[in-house]
Amino acid sequence: MTAPSAAGATVAEFDRLDDAALADRLQGAGQRIAAELRKVIVGQDVVVEQALIALFAGGNCLLVGVPGLAKTLLISTLARALDLQFSRIQFTPDLMPSDVTGTDVIQDDPNTGHRRLAFMPGPVFANVLLADEINRTPPKTQAALLEAMQERRVTVQGRTYELDKPFFVFATQNPIELEGTYPLPEAQLDRFMLEVMLDYLPEEDEVAVVKATTALPPEAVRPVVTKEEILAYQRVVRRLPIADAVTRYAVSLVRATRPTNGMVSEFVKQYVSYGASVRAAQALVLGAKARALLQGRASASFDDVRALARPVLRHRVLINFQAQSEKVTTDQLVARLIESVPLPKSSL
Repeated sequence: MTAPSAAGATVAEFDRLDDAALADRLQGAGQRIAAELRKVIVGQDVVVEQALIALFAGGNCLLVGVPGLAKTLLISTLARALDLQFSRIQFTPDLMPSDVTGTDVIQDDPNTGHRRLAFMPGPVFANVLLADEINRTPPKTQAALLEAMQERRVTVQGRTYELDKPFFVFATQNPIELEGTYPLPEAQLDRFMLEVMLDYLPEEDEVAVVKATTALPPEAVRPVVTKEEILAYQRVVRRLPIADAVTRYAVSLVRATRPTNGMVSEFVKQYVSYGASVRAAQALVLGAKARALLQGRASASFDDVRALARPVLRHRVLINFQAQSEKVTTDQLVARLIESVPLPKSSL
């Protein structure tokens, strides 16, 4: 039995709320979800914030880190804190596309006695889908998620099935193992709003994790936000006004990643093969809006865009062989971009 959310509002009640009230509720919802995550997750404040940004902006999220850093635990705990249908797929080399999307099966019709084809939905038909170790399955199966991630629907045997809203894909990936893995194609990486990097914890946080996981079981995580709330919060994120200068700055950052743009810095031409697409600018603006509302602010700022530049761009900017040979990372390039791209002239 699921617990009611703190807000406890119905769909009709949410429709009557103005944007200011919804914005206040969004901040409270983020705090409630974070409090539930804190029952299990120690530290990783930036990671938790970025996962919440993806949630309220309606985007997909790719978590990258070595084994044992609680990637899967973070996503499954987040799902338990939401009153949503949760599904998990453990990606393996023998996984087939139909194992993700579902397939038609032959069934006997009890009324007529004739056999007929009936569609059996796969695990993708959920609100929150955990794609665990997504790079361990071949590209054909990885691509089964493309349509779902972008268009929130699935096509099987020529028939299209709409997915229930909201729909999120939270995927995990191990960056150090290469044997038996399949790098995600660029088209699929572009469907992830954020790529979130998980690093080792500070010593004190690691001590706290060991103490917590070797003692009594943690307090149960309860659902604190409903489906209706999340959909309402996603709408208010999109309706939040944003200054033209901030939008222009997000677009300028993205355009500065493209080596074919004659106005870019020399280090971009030197180290980058392909820059980010317009989806990156959209993700920067939506993410900046969600971050502002989570922090109780009524407008997104340049700092919000800068804070999200790395998770938005690190998987969309493709570095060349020279960068790899000189051990220049995408994060280093994005940091230089933030320093080199000037802020638009504005009164902000």
